[in-house]
Amino acid sequence: MVDVHALIEDLRAEQEELAGLLTDLDDAAWARPTPAPGWSIADQVAHLSFFDRAARLALTGPEGFDALLTKAMADPEGFTEPDPVPAERLLPEWKEAAGELRTALAEAPPGTRVPWFGPPMSVPSKATARLMETWAHGQDVVDALGVRRRPTARLRHVAHIAVRARPFSYLTRELPAPEEPVRVELEAPDGSAWHLGPAGADQVVTGNAEEFCLVLTRRRHPDDTDLRARGALAREWLEIGQAFAGPPGEGRRPGQFDTES
Repeated sequence: MVDVHALIEDLRAEQEELAGLLTDLDDAAWARPTPAPGWSIADQVAHLSFFDRAARLALTGPEGFDALLTKAMADPEGFTEPDPVPAERLLPEWKEAAGELRTALAEAPPGTRVPWFGPPMSVPSKATARLMETWAHGQDVVDALGVRRRPTARLRHVAHIAVRARPFSYLTRELPAPEEPVRVELEAPDGSAWHLGPAGADQVVTGNAEEFCLVLTRRRHPDDTDLRARGALAREWLEIGQAFAGPPGEGRRPGQFDTES
C-alpha cells in the first residue's frame, strides 16, 4: 500500500529544493531563457503555479475544475497562459499554490479519484505527477542557471511514472502502443539498483537513474547520456517516451548537453 503522507513529503522536498534555487533571483535572472524554446525561468514557475492550483481545484472544487476543463477544450493552446505577474510575486504565489495543493492531497478521503485533463487519477498518482512536473521544470531552471542538483531517491517517483506512461507516449503521437514490455534496470543515486518492469523481458533499458528521468521527461536526448537500450522497442521508447501529459514535447537536440550537464 502506498504511503500517501510520505509521498506528499517527497513532493514538499522537491518543491522546497526548487524554491531555494529561486529565492535570490533578480528580475534579469527571472527573465533568463531556459532550454524550453520561448520559456523563461518566470514562465516555468508560472506554469508550475497554474497546474498546482488546478490540481488543488480538482481535489476541492470539482465544479470550478469542470469550468477550467471546458476552457481547456475550447482553447487547448492558450488556456494556460497566465496573467502577467511581477517577478517579486512569482515565487510567493507558487509557494502558496504548492502548499495548498499538499494540504488538499493530505486531506483527500481514501479512494478519491482526482479529475484531470486526461483520465482521473488516484491521490498517490496525482502527487507523483506533480512531483515529476516539479522536478522536470526544475531541471529547466537548473540548466538556465548553469548549476547542478544532487540527485535524490525522489527520482524513483519520476522513473515510476515514466514507466507507467509508456503507452501514452505512443497514444499522444497517434501510434499503436506495443504490447511487448520493457524492463528498466537503473543505478540509483545511492548506488543501489532499481528494477521496474517484468524480469526476463527481451526489451531492456539500463543505466543511471537520473539520466533515465532526464530522457523520459525530454530534458536530455538519449544520445547525450550513457543509457543503453537492448531491443528496437526499448530504443524507440527512449526516443519518443514522455512521462508528462499533453502533446509530444519538443525535447532536446542531440549534442545540446553532454553527459556531464
